[in-house]
Amino acid sequence: MPSSRIADESVPQFPDWLGTDKLHEECGVFGVFNHPDASALTVLGLHALQHRGQEAAGIVTFDNGQFFSERRLGLVSEHFTKAPVLNRLPGQSAIGHVRYSTQGETILRNVQPLFAELGSGGFALGHNGNLTNARTLRSSLIRDGAIFQSTSDTEVVLQLIARSKKSRIIDRFIEALRQLEGAYALTCLTNKKLIGARDPLGIRPLMLGKLNDSYVLASETCAFDIIGAEFVREIENGEIVVITKDGVESHWPFPKIPARPCIFEYIYFHRPDSILGGRCVYQVRKEFGAQLARENGVDADVVIAVPDSGVPAAIGYSQHSGIPYELGIIRNHYVGRTFIEPEQRIRQLGVKLKHNPTLCEVKGKRMVLIDDSIVRGTTSMKIVQMMYERGAKEVHMRIACPPIAWPDYYGIDTPDREHLLAATNNQEQMRKMMGCDSLAFLSLEGIYSVMGHPQRNASQPQFTDHCFTGDYPTRLRDLEDPAPIRQLSLLAEAS
Repeated sequence: MPSSRIADESVPQFPDWLGTDKLHEECGVFGVFNHPDASALTVLGLHALQHRGQEAAGIVTFDNGQFFSERRLGLVSEHFTKAPVLNRLPGQSAIGHVRYSTQGETILRNVQPLFAELGSGGFALGHNGNLTNARTLRSSLIRDGAIFQSTSDTEVVLQLIARSKKSRIIDRFIEALRQLEGAYALTCLTNKKLIGARDPLGIRPLMLGKLNDSYVLASETCAFDIIGAEFVREIENGEIVVITKDGVESHWPFPKIPARPCIFEYIYFHRPDSILGGRCVYQVRKEFGAQLARENGVDADVVIAVPDSGVPAAIGYSQHSGIPYELGIIRNHYVGRTFIEPEQRIRQLGVKLKHNPTLCEVKGKRMVLIDDSIVRGTTSMKIVQMMYERGAKEVHMRIACPPIAWPDYYGIDTPDREHLLAATNNQEQMRKMMGCDSLAFLSLEGIYSVMGHPQRNASQPQFTDHCFTGDYPTRLRDLEDPAPIRQLSLLAEAS
């Protein structure tokens, strides 16, 4: 059995006033097969993927007939960089996971990779994404006698594999996947195999790399860069790869359909230095900014980004418009979840802990303020207000994606629809709430144009873009239940 310190402790939460008002991805996955430094490489890979989840991290390794597991609440650097932990993770194969929860509470029993002893041997599983029929499957499994140890939707996959009557583990795995709906990129570890799988639409990303004679899986190519691995290719939508000592074998258990990757991987989630869809993410974001300038130009003195996510688009806007880009907001990178909550009378100052305007670049200036997205709008309002307090003459806010009017159910933490600013307000109403001189968004047509498509194919969209359109690419089976559910507590009642 894997060794793991179990403690049902919740992660300390940010005070509401410190919320970033940003979208959060659920998690990142990493795996390496047949390398003497498997656990150390996994730590480095997870460190590169830390932006995809900061609540928890875990690693499972296999060595000499035994699996070893270490799972922790908090950042990779807080727990996995010291020799004692790595010494408890021997072996030449490993998978790792960083987590931001959208299903299940943030407690240690939900931290991945999850592990189970099956009839065929141990099986460890890490999941990036969200299953839209997890609650339905879970209820059915419990009625049939299944006992769940977590409130994570990922455990449903383990239960389905365990109950399969197929003889080969890959066939049991495929049988389980055929019952899933929603988005997933999976890494799995057995005593002889590293397995990767991507959902039929390819909503969540998964990459294949190679380090000498060893193969590596990761959510993003930046994880290959940190360990010196070569990026081989993306795992295709609907593909399962099985990595053994004999190499890489692909399985195609689903009918082939056009891919619909999540457009937010390009807009926000991927690290700018990663490659996705054959393109540098940084360059794509710059092009979003340039397209924003084409569509919504304004006469101004300076272009300023809301750091850090708005920086590439701001540079692109500046380069296309000819308006100089300046570092007009300084972000404090050292505000973390352990910061003491101040008294009520100074809570309104909270946004300044993270963002502070540069007086010399703001005072008396007409500015274009660029951000990648607006969710609730609370942080944007405070930043606009700060700009005027610092003496800005005009503030023209430009957003490098369309208005977010619909919640996500595929692994992105979004509020309920009534809490999305664009769902309940038109553009002029939002501008007034922001308090800025003008407000404009990059059009959906502009997004598709930058991505190389003259227009969005309404009958078969090229991307998963439901946050803008309400066009969900899969059935939302759990939402068909008349009982209201929220994504962050989809399975909480089972805890």
